[in-house]
Amino acid sequence: MDIALHVPELLHAHELRSHIERMPLLSSQFLERYRELRLAHLALGVMTMGYVWQEGENNTVKLLPRSLAVPYWEVSQRLGLPPVLTHADSVLANWRKKNPEGPFDMENLELLATLPGGDSVRGFFMVTLLVELAAVPALRSIPAVINGVRHGHVNAVAKALEDISQSIQDMTDKLKLMQVYVDPSIFYGTMRIYLSGWKDNICMPNGLVYEGVHTEAMEYSGGSAAQSSVLHCFDKLLGVKHEEKSDAFLTRMRNYMPPAHKQLIEDISQQPSLRSFVQHQADEKLSQAFQLCVTKLVALRSYHINVVSRFILVPAARARQVRTMGQASEEETVSRAPRGLEEKGTGGTEIISFLKTVRNRTRDANLPEEAKRNEHQS
Repeated sequence: MDIALHVPELLHAHELRSHIERMPLLSSQFLERYRELRLAHLALGVMTMGYVWQEGENNTVKLLPRSLAVPYWEVSQRLGLPPVLTHADSVLANWRKKNPEGPFDMENLELLATLPGGDSVRGFFMVTLLVELAAVPALRSIPAVINGVRHGHVNAVAKALEDISQSIQDMTDKLKLMQVYVDPSIFYGTMRIYLSGWKDNICMPNGLVYEGVHTEAMEYSGGSAAQSSVLHCFDKLLGVKHEEKSDAFLTRMRNYMPPAHKQLIEDISQQPSLRSFVQHQADEKLSQAFQLCVTKLVALRSYHINVVSRFILVPAARARQVRTMGQASEEETVSRAPRGLEEKGTGGTEIISFLKTVRNRTRDANLPEEAKRNEHQS
């Protein structure tokens, strides 16, 4: 754990790889509780990302040493998670309250493990955590929607949908904190590479060999907002139908979630159709509540596109300009960003195209009357 707590400093000194290569083979047999396993997965994940990307995109590695690969694989197998740093690690399992009795807010939260990027790393992970927290009331309302649909309780469904809409709005409001706590040039030029995986990544086209686990290289995607189960749950509840390529990526991202999260998404997808229930009831209040949910979800995804533009597309354009003009310097943080990730998400997607497609398909979940109104307005 000592190495995991000092990853940024060891990377700055270009010494993380040598420290990991000198580690003894760790055993996971004494990890018994779930929280211990999650903490171990976080620590091993941060160390792995640092080891792979210590020297940037041009001096990656082909093999993860046995001393790190074997325990990482063992812990991953026990948790049902892949051996790569996931959203479930860096966000959901990477916090503690400074004051245990204090509020759940930016001032009272700190990271357990971090990566290069200073305060922007903390800001990125903590704001994302607050977005997740804002979704909790919505997740708690989903069973009320399902039960209401099953028993034909129109008012109960409408009330639960109103609560979900408010929760989605709160998520958007929390996401707006990203521009307060994260510097786009640091996110793009310093942080992103350490969130990147070795699948669909031209910097590591052949993947990574986990020594002592498999002789052949394996490929895993890096962290992605698509690994959050929250929006998957909303999509299944509201009947959002994604196009084939996007749906395949989103479905694959569920393999990067804790198994219970993945199961929840599957359980919601097996329930009677909420959208069909709303259309069949033809109740104005119910229809309005459903439409508001879709509208709020579209707005959240639209704002996410704005965030991605600010934190990826704009810095990427600046990086290209700097390189073209030959102005690259240590002071120009964006100039140090990996070229292989330009305009790609750390999960490996062509990010803006993907996000716009997902947003547009969310809009298509509108009821027919609202969909026609939107067509006339666009």
